[in-house]
Amino acid sequence: MTYPLVRFLNICRDRVLEFNPWTNVYGLARTLLAVGTGATLLCSRSTALFRPAWGVTEVPVCQGISRVGLFCILPQHLEIARWIAVVVLLVVASGWYPRITASLHWWVSFSLATSAVMIDGGDQVSQVLTLFLLPIALTDSRMWHWQHSDNRSACWKRLVALSAVVALRIQVAGIYLHAAIGKLGVQEWRDGTALYYWFIHPAFGAPRPVWYLLLPLLRHGLTLTLMTWSAIILELFLFTALVMPKRAWVYFLVAGLIFHAGIALIHGLMSFSIAMAAALVLYLRPIDKSFILPSFAHAKEDSMLVSTEPYRSL
Repeated sequence: MTYPLVRFLNICRDRVLEFNPWTNVYGLARTLLAVGTGATLLCSRSTALFRPAWGVTEVPVCQGISRVGLFCILPQHLEIARWIAVVVLLVVASGWYPRITASLHWWVSFSLATSAVMIDGGDQVSQVLTLFLLPIALTDSRMWHWQHSDNRSACWKRLVALSAVVALRIQVAGIYLHAAIGKLGVQEWRDGTALYYWFIHPAFGAPRPVWYLLLPLLRHGLTLTLMTWSAIILELFLFTALVMPKRAWVYFLVAGLIFHAGIALIHGLMSFSIAMAAALVLYLRPIDKSFILPSFAHAKEDSMLVSTEPYRSL
């Protein structure tokens, strides 16, 4: 009776031992998240990020657990805190010692998302993803997250990292499911006219050259409906990619990146699009199959090698 169970456990152990999450895949995602948050902090003065709004009279917002955030620790010196955060994120983006910088990365992302008033969905996504990345980064012994791992880490470290990867994918899939279902609850999305209103929105609408380019399509009922519903359908497909064959992931990864690049171009939500690009990399790229990227920090030559079948892995 116990033999099948022992055999199953041995197979699971062997599979975990083959799994190497410490590659430049999660490293690239960390860099993208740090760049997105860092760009927001670098290009926005503290008086813009922390300003009174409807129902919020005291800034930064320091309630509950947000009191441990960087901006609540230095509420009278928000400009200093902003520059401290920028420096931390620059170090994170460089890839230096993930085990040391991962906690600081999450802390900065958490501080901005919970204390600032002028934030968008990208800041919230970054806060969540950097938290889920902690188990992977804290078990990463590399000096740079661009380096090739020696693949000799203990089984328990791999299991912890693997659990974080699974949780990350479920979280990102949930983001797209929530986005699609949320749209279906709005009449303008259901009747196919929502994009017209978003494209002419005074704050988030398309730039004038893009608006004139798209105007013939937006004036035609059929093309407008197809464009509006294509966003919902794509988000539903991105959600279902969680259970699709991994050979299909590359197509959804490309489609998702183009989708968010369009959002950045039309609506100007750069930090949001960068955060979602990082989410898509973590979601739809096998984390143990490295990208071909320039080698940093004297990485070994084999760090440039990747499998010719990258979508047959976790």
